[in-house]
Amino acid sequence: MRILAPLIAVLLAAPVLAEGFQRPIPQAQSATAEFWYAVACLAFLAALVAVQRLVARR
Repeated sequence: MRILAPLIAVLLAAPVLAEGFQRPIPQAQSATAEFWYAVACLAFLAALVAVQRLVARR
């Protein structure tokens, strides 16, 4: 039984061996994605200005 348990563990772990890491290839950003990123940036800046004004009043 002492020999059987490690043997079973090795045999069960063999299929789990990972393959090498493949670096992802970056994709080009579409014009639509750039537009929505710009809108999000402007909304974030507007929120920061609103919070700054709210805090400055107190």
